[in-house]
Amino acid sequence: MATETEIKFSLSARTASQLAKHPLLAGVEPHRQLLVNTYYDTPDGRLRRERVVVRYRRKGREWLLTVKTAALLSGGLAQRSEWEVPGRPGEFDFWNVDDLVVRGLLESVRDQLQPIFTTRFTRQAWLLEPRSGVRVELALDRGLIEAQARRRTIREIELELLAGEVGDLFLLAGELQATLPLHPEARSKSDRAYRLLADAPPAAAKALPAPVAGAMPSIGAFRLITLCCLNHLQNNEEGVCDSDLPEFVHQARVAMRRLRSAMRLWEPLLPESFVAHFDPLWQGLAAKLGDARNWDVFIAETLPALRTAFPDGAETDRLALYSQRRCAGSRQAARRALRSADYSRLLIEFTAAVLGLPEADTGPLAAFVPRCLNKRLRRVIERAPDALGADVAARHRLRVAFKQLRYALEFFTPIVVAPGLPGYLQATTSLQELLGRLNDLAVARQMTLAALPGRKGEALQAWLGAAIESLRPELARQLSDFQQRVAPWKAP
Repeated sequence: MATETEIKFSLSARTASQLAKHPLLAGVEPHRQLLVNTYYDTPDGRLRRERVVVRYRRKGREWLLTVKTAALLSGGLAQRSEWEVPGRPGEFDFWNVDDLVVRGLLESVRDQLQPIFTTRFTRQAWLLEPRSGVRVELALDRGLIEAQARRRTIREIELELLAGEVGDLFLLAGELQATLPLHPEARSKSDRAYRLLADAPPAAAKALPAPVAGAMPSIGAFRLITLCCLNHLQNNEEGVCDSDLPEFVHQARVAMRRLRSAMRLWEPLLPESFVAHFDPLWQGLAAKLGDARNWDVFIAETLPALRTAFPDGAETDRLALYSQRRCAGSRQAARRALRSADYSRLLIEFTAAVLGLPEADTGPLAAFVPRCLNKRLRRVIERAPDALGADVAARHRLRVAFKQLRYALEFFTPIVVAPGLPGYLQATTSLQELLGRLNDLAVARQMTLAALPGRKGEALQAWLGAAIESLRPELARQLSDFQQRVAPWKAP
């Protein structure tokens, strides 16, 4: 078994045409080859569900049978197991797959495998040796994915590590990004082909659980969780940039909130310079999407309620026009943020830094979890009394505390095995959502004041204020119920 380690970048046609002139490739003779690949799966997509890829590749006169475990791409990085042997298309002998679980799966579906899509592209490859002991293949792929008469362009760079460390790969990636607009690719060719095959409208991606374990080093768990957060974010990039559906912006912001929460949870174990450098960058990026999310919520939830309360009010018509203009402008700002070179570089720089974090002396995750959860719970309890009043800022601080507790519980669910966890997590989530609704109403008052200053919006302001007051008793009730619950984890 080999482990394939590579970084994928998407790039424009103009950048692809300029690549050969890059100083890193000076004096290196490229190798050009046409690659034709046929991918196989069962009729019900069993291999895709199990995250295994089977393909036949034609390289000149040779055919190669390849099996890969499908990796989550985070910051463009893919690390996966790979097995490859010569073969004949349509014949499947998996004798060389030494992972018994993967081999058992493949042999169980051998007779059901059928071709489902193809990729055909020209690969122009350069073998780079930037430093002694480091070898990287830089491959520029240009061609097509073909799935049931539907086509999608392939235009990407792959940096595959042949010798050296992962950090060497990221150093090279950074050198390329310094002069070329390259964006870390969020999806593999096969994943894009499956999406093309489905011919379904794009759907926002939600967070996937990270498979952490109690025995793993604490920093190793942080690494795994943050890379999952990056994958969650990148799987919503295309929707933010190309769709008006609000859920894409929402999920992109959730991914960044989860990522920043993980940094706060592990802050005592992280280098001070790491947090000081990256937290403001992620906070700034999230803020650029925050305005779009606020207007999406206002238009979808608050404005309809105001129209119902004031059916004949000209003020709501003016408010609707104003909010639509502001929403369109903020959505464009969000798109510019995710299409910027700064964002592309942040993905690479952050991924490299996360992978480079030292694991020594951080202890096992099982010992870290209860201390971490106790700290988050204490913060909730400390902030709860102030949030019961009319102080908007106090409610916001409590909401942030509940978010961090909730995300910690979700991160650590594989570790906290207790009968009371589902109910405790549900209570935490319910309180976060209620505090979120109160925050949305407070933000809506600010938006309404900006759109209808002075007396024009007084009635709407009063209605929104009354809506906030009506939710305060429910907040007090849920907080009281939550404080009587027993935490489902053991104290250290």
